[in-house]
Amino acid sequence: MTSSSSPLAMFPAGRPRRLRRDAFTRNLVREHALTVNDLIYPVFVQEGEKRRDAVPSMPGVDRLSLDLLLPVAEQCVAAGIPVMALFPVIDASLKTPDGREAFNPDGLIPRVVAALKARFPELGVMTDVALDPYTSHGQDGLLDDSGYILNDATVEVLVKQALAQSQAGVDIVAPSDMMDGRIGAVRNALEARGDIHTRIMAYSAKYASAFYGPFRDAVGSAATLGKSNKKVYQMDPGNSDEALREVAIDIAEGADMVMVKPGMPYLDIVRRVKDQFHVPTFAYQVSGEYAMLKAAAQNGCLDHDAVVLESLLAFKRAGADGVLTYFALDAARLLQK
Repeated sequence: MTSSSSPLAMFPAGRPRRLRRDAFTRNLVREHALTVNDLIYPVFVQEGEKRRDAVPSMPGVDRLSLDLLLPVAEQCVAAGIPVMALFPVIDASLKTPDGREAFNPDGLIPRVVAALKARFPELGVMTDVALDPYTSHGQDGLLDDSGYILNDATVEVLVKQALAQSQAGVDIVAPSDMMDGRIGAVRNALEARGDIHTRIMAYSAKYASAFYGPFRDAVGSAATLGKSNKKVYQMDPGNSDEALREVAIDIAEGADMVMVKPGMPYLDIVRRVKDQFHVPTFAYQVSGEYAMLKAAAQNGCLDHDAVVLESLLAFKRAGADGVLTYFALDAARLLQK
């Protein structure tokens, strides 16, 4: 069948396999490609010196002290990875119901940001704006007497956290909390202080997903969260129109970039966001996705290197401009071959 808008030659005049015959032709007509410039590398940082603690549920991923993180940053620079995303592992003694350590200007993340930018000014640094690593209850916000997460009071703390990170020299702040109005509040605070170059990557469509388990183990919020969940502020996995509303709001409030999280189970959301808004759109290949691929490869069920690159290419095909992935260094190595 043909149409006037897109005429197609019928077999045998039309043979689609002609364009698959050899490598140079496949390369010539490929619609999407993955490059090292598409990668953001999430890392876990902790206090101390010479501390390297493996995350058991994420083979190959460690919690690192700053002195051991610096060589990893150097690897990113050498590989051409443009951005490293920092996630803190906070000592239990510093966790409080109000998460006030999150905005300590001398806290772990501001110090790590300052050290990274001093040593590797060409490496982009992104920080998480959320309270769950800092709260004794493991939630991303402050609680009322009934245990419900308070929106506006939480936003006030998030603004302080973002300002502390920006003051330390971070390039991108990434609010991942899913509180209403936090992008506008952070943007206004940054502008008021003259931090006009600090970019905001909004976790605009962050779902209440079961794929976050290994990450919560890594940052230590799983134990504090216990049997509680985050469904009163993270999105329902059954919704997609709602994601577009969330993205629209964040763009209107001043987000420079938006994100969909998790990644591969939500590629339909990535595509809808990109088609609707045409703004820089990112996706997070989250800890559960990483753990599944690693386990399958270790069990001999999948070719590790092949599925890493194929999974990342899927994000690009769906419309993502970049991907946060724990495979970033692996992918960079493979892309250089």
